Amino acid sequence: MALLKVKFNQKKRVKLAQGLWLMNWFSVFAGILVFSMGLFLKIELRKRSEVMDNSESHFVPNSLILMGILSCAFNGFAGKICYDSLDPAKFAKWKPLLKPYLALCFFFNILIFFVALICFLMRGSLESTLAQGLKNGMKFYRDTDTPGRCFMKKTIDMLQIEFKCCGNSGFKDWFEIQWISNRYLDFSSKEVKDRIKSNVDGRYLVDGVPFSCCNPSSPRPCIQYQVTNNSAHYSYDYQTEELNLWRRGCREALLHYYSSMMSSMGAVVLLVWLFEMSVMVGLRLLHTSLESIANPEDPECESEGWILENSLKDTLKSMLESLKKIGKFNQVEADAEGEEGGKTPAIATVS
Repeated sequence: MALLKVKFNQKKRVKLAQGLWLMNWFSVFAGILVFSMGLFLKIELRKRSEVMDNSESHFVPNSLILMGILSCAFNGFAGKICYDSLDPAKFAKWKPLLKPYLALCFFFNILIFFVALICFLMRGSLESTLAQGLKNGMKFYRDTDTPGRCFMKKTIDMLQIEFKCCGNSGFKDWFEIQWISNRYLDFSSKEVKDRIKSNVDGRYLVDGVPFSCCNPSSPRPCIQYQVTNNSAHYSYDYQTEELNLWRRGCREALLHYYSSMMSSMGAVVLLVWLFEMSVMVGLRLLHTSLESIANPEDPECESEGWILENSLKDTLKSMLESLKKIGKFNQVEADAEGEEGGKTPAIATVS
């Protein structure tokens, strides 16, 4: 028994073809939207590529761009088929291509669904990429005289100001690295010498943070040095002074920014996938309803359209049998080749 069998007359077939033509062009615009989202996300990731460890995070925008291009191509082609299906003479040339095209549409829709899921599941990979990238970026903060790294100070400062964050996980991350360049240290000062000697790696570490960690909403001047020394400042307790420095780490801020963006894009791609699925189902009904016309010379006669010619169970069973036949055929060929290769020519001996 066919799955989702529907009876059609000429009027219904024409309405279905016209509706699908319109839906396919809506899908083309949806493809342009997906392409634009991928391009926007790629640009946003490129802006902060200096604080990302690798390019794995670009898999999502590249996939969205590819899906957008394929969607425009597939739906533009389907729109042409639906338009030509109104004329039996024009539709005849598309008949041999429709089954392969619908198979391609099926796999394309699987890919769209996969990309939508990836948009929701990339958070873990993105978090590790940001964690390592920010850690490296903070190490290079002081290298304002080193070619290739001189921009890092500006990048980190602008990042912390824009996203209202400080450090990787928090402001205390700055206490563990030397973020002040040796160029601006007075090595004749006893305090500087003592701090460098007290560190095994010979780094100048302070319980201070860059100016970009300061919260402009703080009612008092920003305390960015001796942050954890309550006695160094009047009426100060660093554990309760929440307005003094940004408490949120930049990894959390960037992760929230990108993951919320990807989740929104994933939701849009899911809607596009549902729309594409409905177009594919409609195209299959149109294809089968036109093929099942009993008398091609009488286009006004009734016909039947369906999604699957047999039930889902029977279709899966026939597919498995076909796969088994292919496997057996390959095995027979391999055995035949083995027998031919194993034959040894007879050697005649003359006594």
